[in-house]
Amino acid sequence: MTLARFEIFTKVVELGSFTKAAETLNLTQSAVSHAVAGLEAEWGVTLLLRDRRRGLLLTEVGQKTLVHMQDIVNSVYKMKQELALVSNLEAGSIRVGSFTSASSSLLPRLISAFHRKYPNIEFVFYEGTYEEIEEWLDTGVVDIGFVLQPNENTKFHTIPLVRDRMVVAFGADHRFHQVSVVDVQQLESEPMIMPKGVYRTHVNDIFLEAGYKPCIRFEVMDCNTIANMVQEGLGITIGPELFLTSQSGITTRHLTQLKWRSIELACPSLQSASPAVRAFLAIAEDIYQPAQVEDKTV
Repeated sequence: MTLARFEIFTKVVELGSFTKAAETLNLTQSAVSHAVAGLEAEWGVTLLLRDRRRGLLLTEVGQKTLVHMQDIVNSVYKMKQELALVSNLEAGSIRVGSFTSASSSLLPRLISAFHRKYPNIEFVFYEGTYEEIEEWLDTGVVDIGFVLQPNENTKFHTIPLVRDRMVVAFGADHRFHQVSVVDVQQLESEPMIMPKGVYRTHVNDIFLEAGYKPCIRFEVMDCNTIANMVQEGLGITIGPELFLTSQSGITTRHLTQLKWRSIELACPSLQSASPAVRAFLAIAEDIYQPAQVEDKTV
């Protein structure tokens, strides 16, 4: 039983593929297969099942032991960070989970500021949905993740970054090009592409507070699909400004009804975070906390 086998096994499960794990770890596929087989032989149990249709599946004992292996791998990773700090090596890596609009609008500024101070720290990026990022934080796949404002019972340590305003988006030649601000009353007869994701509640609240029901033409989960449908003139939508203003072929306007979503940076625990992660969070606070104070006075 070795740490290397734990690292290989957790990477295979994380990526769902022996081939992808081998490429990521710079090993041969044979070496990865032998490591997993060796772990199963040593313990006398089957950890993974191979299904042609569903891919790799964890057995019950595989699910139970995976949690402990992830804890061990993460603990060693943090220990290496501590040793690097003591040795003034400033080496290591940070695994970041992010969703599309945060990746394009918030992450570059943070990475740039961090690299000026800690040029030897590497980053590994994981992009996914809001739900996936929270799961990655919970299971130790990422060290830091961009999340939407968590509820008061969250177990993560969070730092508020920005308040992302909800705006209306529309395609070319739409009548809203002629106005600077849109009132919800003007949306009453507009075909609406309604999001099914996390920020759906914000959109519902806008119409509820205005006393109007949206004219829903489509309900769509994927944000990029929504943007493409708006671009094709299939309807208008309401969504977060950070994302919609980054999409080509569509135009946005502010609504008279103000509604925001808070984007925050989270880590599982500040106390157990590596030195590199704590330094990254400190830089995020330096950059965004003053803006938060100013924003509240608007």
